[in-house]
Amino acid sequence: MLIETAYFPPVSWMACAKNHSSIRLEAWEHYQKGSWRNRCHIAGPNGMQRLSIPLKKGKHQQTLIRQVEISYDEPWQTNHWRSICTAYGNAPYFEHYAPALEQFYIQKTPLLFDFNLQLLEWVLKQLGWKQAIQSTEQFELEHQSEPDFRGIFNPNKPVPTSWQTPHYPQVFTERFGFQANLSVLDLLLCSGKQSNFILTLEDV
Repeated sequence: MLIETAYFPPVSWMACAKNHSSIRLEAWEHYQKGSWRNRCHIAGPNGMQRLSIPLKKGKHQQTLIRQVEISYDEPWQTNHWRSICTAYGNAPYFEHYAPALEQFYIQKTPLLFDFNLQLLEWVLKQLGWKQAIQSTEQFELEHQSEPDFRGIFNPNKPVPTSWQTPHYPQVFTERFGFQANLSVLDLLLCSGKQSNFILTLEDV
């Protein structure tokens, strides 16, 4: 499958990826604002919470995604990690994953594409997936034969019916009800390896 990069992709993105033997990330597109490329949604104590990675100033709309730089002028890593701890400190699998997960918020990776790739590789490893992850060597045209999911998953678009996953236990369900299509981080910390059944669109 061919798809754009994402910061801890939403559950629908991952449900789509599970059905394919390989994942090819589009590395030659121009950065686009308002997408999953540098944001994710988690279940915070006050409802859905957006985590956004700040980027260095510049004309990102005309910058290749492979060259977009992360800004460390503000302590966003500390803020994101605190938000994750506050949201999921009581999640069933938080203590299991937290030590390794925290390391991503200590090291400083210069490029957004590389950071997202590291996170995706880690998530796939925790799920026990064997999908190969590759990056495109040039901008792919729409007529390529492999499944093309670029532009399908977007925070401002409804989740495609094909990738709407079953409900699963969440940390604040009693307060807010089930919150659909949050980051795969929400699913992993709440369901652990059982996430695989949910991403196969099976009830648990």
